[in-house]
Amino acid sequence: MAKILIVTTSHTTIPGSDERTGVWFEELATPYYAFIDAGNDVTIATIRGGEVPIDGRSLAETPLPASVQRFHDDGPALEAAHHSKPVTAVTATDFDAIFLPGGHGTMWDFPNNADLARAITAMLDAGKLVAAVCHGPAAFIGVTRQDGSALIKGRSITCFTDSEERAVHLDDKVPFLLETTLRSLGAQVSVGPDFAPHIMQDGNLLTGQSPKSSEPLAHAVIAALKRAPAKAA
Repeated sequence: MAKILIVTTSHTTIPGSDERTGVWFEELATPYYAFIDAGNDVTIATIRGGEVPIDGRSLAETPLPASVQRFHDDGPALEAAHHSKPVTAVTATDFDAIFLPGGHGTMWDFPNNADLARAITAMLDAGKLVAAVCHGPAAFIGVTRQDGSALIKGRSITCFTDSEERAVHLDDKVPFLLETTLRSLGAQVSVGPDFAPHIMQDGNLLTGQSPKSSEPLAHAVIAALKRAPAKAA
């Protein structure tokens, strides 16, 4: 049994919009159950602790994704999501993998977050897995190597694309375009069709493009955990 830490945003508002933001529910629920059903132990944390904020758009899907409905009906899962630990209260290296769901809330409290950056670098330095989907790779902004260079410089990753941001009409609401920013930091960003499953793995760093990528990314994490321990990134 592996121990997996899921860390979500704590941010709830989009300036200039009356829509509630936070984590994209499916990107939390689908990996959560993929990990649980594979026999792993899962802990949910957030940037500030407390209730996991849910992006309102992710509750408007009809019908709701099966994993989201399952989460709604799961008392222990709801308890964990209502009373999450702050990321400062967990020791990342106590876990075998860290998984970072997206949702637009991450665009405000994931970048340049010293606590999250320490968790990411500690995991990679220990040869453990770091995975992020959709807007989750915003966590890599501000994370540096020992020589001061960007962690993702030269790394092959994917993320929610500029094209997808324009398609959901939030390109003028977010503080920056994620794909463009990650490219500016030297990342080799691989882009698939809009809103289609697309994942990348570069050593111990695994990423997914959009919500449809959360399930294949979770299974890629499970597969990686079953293999021999990876070398430090």
